[in-house]
Amino acid sequence: QAQAGWLQHDFGHLSVFSTSRWNHWVHKFVIGHLKGAPASWWNHLHFQHHAKPNCFRKDPDVNMHPLFFALGKTLSVELGVQKKKFMPYNHQHKYFFIIGPPALVPLYFQWYIFYFVVQRKQWGDLAWMLTFYIRFFLTYLPLLGVKGMLGLILLVRFLESNWFVWVTQMNHIPMHIDYDKNVDWFSTQLQATCNVHQSFFNDWFSGHLNFQIEHHLFPTMPRHNYWK
Repeated sequence: QAQAGWLQHDFGHLSVFSTSRWNHWVHKFVIGHLKGAPASWWNHLHFQHHAKPNCFRKDPDVNMHPLFFALGKTLSVELGVQKKKFMPYNHQHKYFFIIGPPALVPLYFQWYIFYFVVQRKQWGDLAWMLTFYIRFFLTYLPLLGVKGMLGLILLVRFLESNWFVWVTQMNHIPMHIDYDKNVDWFSTQLQATCNVHQSFFNDWFSGHLNFQIEHHLFPTMPRHNYWK
């Protein structure tokens, strides 16, 4: 599931085939049938992230503030001045590992994707998603029973969630997070991204998103060329 996530990311950025149409078609198959999520949902969130990375209220990936986490120096000081005590932020480096990585996919994404497609009437995406769940149901119900099948999908989503959060946060959250200052696009990308050491394992584990700077500057570049 994690590797299918990096693969759909490639197709979503139109970086596999030379024509946009083929990328869009296969993207729907990979994210819909192999992962059970809607392509329209991913496009809606991810394109906002690339347009304004780490910009509060414009990048959906940093919308955890201030209910769960106080991200960035500017927003943290702002909360302190307003004396808003949503959470014990002085301990957020500890409870992040309890709330963030384990819960994002199984407790939030898992139900929100269905809400998204129904609300926006994305019936094509819903059909692709249902093929994933029907295939999963037919494959594992005879082997594991109802409880075993549900336990398996929760376990997979739990492991995938930890994997996904570690990769996506390590190359963005350490960087500048603030309101949109209308800085030029090039500078906006650079101040919000950082790279992680290149190795065979890191390339595989992160889907080459350890080259986050290159990815944000050249989002349609095939991932295996980032190192160049």
